[in-house]
Amino acid sequence: MNQELITAVEAIKTAILQSQYQAAKETTRVQLILYYGIGRYLSSKKGKKTWGTSVLESISSQLRKELPGLRGFSATSLKKMRLFYENWNFLEAPNSSVMTDELPEKLNSSDASDELTSIIPIADFKLTGINLADFPVEDFFKVPFSHHITIFSKIKNLQERYYYIHRVVEENLQVDTLEILIKKDAYKHQKELPNNFERTITPASLARKAVEMFKDEYLLDFINVEEIGERDAADVDERVVENAIIHNVKNFIMTFGKDFAFVGDQYHLEAFNEEFFSDLLFFNRELNCLVVVELKRGEFKPTYLGQLSAYLRIVDDKIKKPHENRTIGIVLCKSMNKQFAEYVIQDYDKPMGVTTYKSLSEMPEEMQKVLPDLDDIKKIM
Repeated sequence: MNQELITAVEAIKTAILQSQYQAAKETTRVQLILYYGIGRYLSSKKGKKTWGTSVLESISSQLRKELPGLRGFSATSLKKMRLFYENWNFLEAPNSSVMTDELPEKLNSSDASDELTSIIPIADFKLTGINLADFPVEDFFKVPFSHHITIFSKIKNLQERYYYIHRVVEENLQVDTLEILIKKDAYKHQKELPNNFERTITPASLARKAVEMFKDEYLLDFINVEEIGERDAADVDERVVENAIIHNVKNFIMTFGKDFAFVGDQYHLEAFNEEFFSDLLFFNRELNCLVVVELKRGEFKPTYLGQLSAYLRIVDDKIKKPHENRTIGIVLCKSMNKQFAEYVIQDYDKPMGVTTYKSLSEMPEEMQKVLPDLDDIKKIM
């Protein structure tokens, strides 16, 4: 097969897949609007004497008779549609004008069916009367109904719901994976380290893993760095303290990190006869990439990102293997202004994050009490 034919096949295949994906998204959107409208109608009838617990069974049974082969409208499903509406009914503000339209084909022209077709909002919800600036409209209509059920049945907080809705779309999650994330309370365990992973790492699922892989703060005190500073305050070279920090970070990440393999410290990098030495180099099996960690004793400075960006370029060009993902860089400093770090890091096209560390003496007293004794740790080491 010549190159021209390969290119043509690839172009057509891509067009087909994109079309199928677009059709699937549109199907989900139309389905959700239908279910929302049916749920709205059923909710309006709830509590009436003539609408006892057996009514949904009767409706489902009659629907199957009139529409042979109909699936997805059991009594249980109808109840879920009602709950779907009741969990999201704030999308329609009281007395607001919601755009409505009739179904393409009306059911039997009874009063009930006329009432149903006039109440179902077939067009987009018009979000009026309520401030819903942060409501994920686009993502909401891309999430399958089964995922919606899982989310609203297990999560009550709106911001948490928005978070899981976004992740379902971003990572194309299956229901069982979604349930695992909710069980692990992924929303409350989000890492907050400033980073540009979402923009520099693909696919989105890998970017999410990268964010979750690194802590927003590390405890560094397997060896007491402060003792060194106090003992030799006037004479200790900065490199001595840096080496002590490197030793601490190495032990900490190797002990508590996930899927990290240590490659080296003061790792030699060279390009165009210019030599550099990165503080720490790791490989992460889960992310399938090298990780450069630069240690800084003081507060975060924008210049650290420029230095790290240069290191990442050299590592990607000279050290990274073809099957590995882009190298990630982490600046580990004593303190930072998170908003400022998040602001300036977005200008870089290399995957980078900024995190901080604390020593044992800076931790709350109650936390210090539960940590291992320094002498015990030394014996273990």
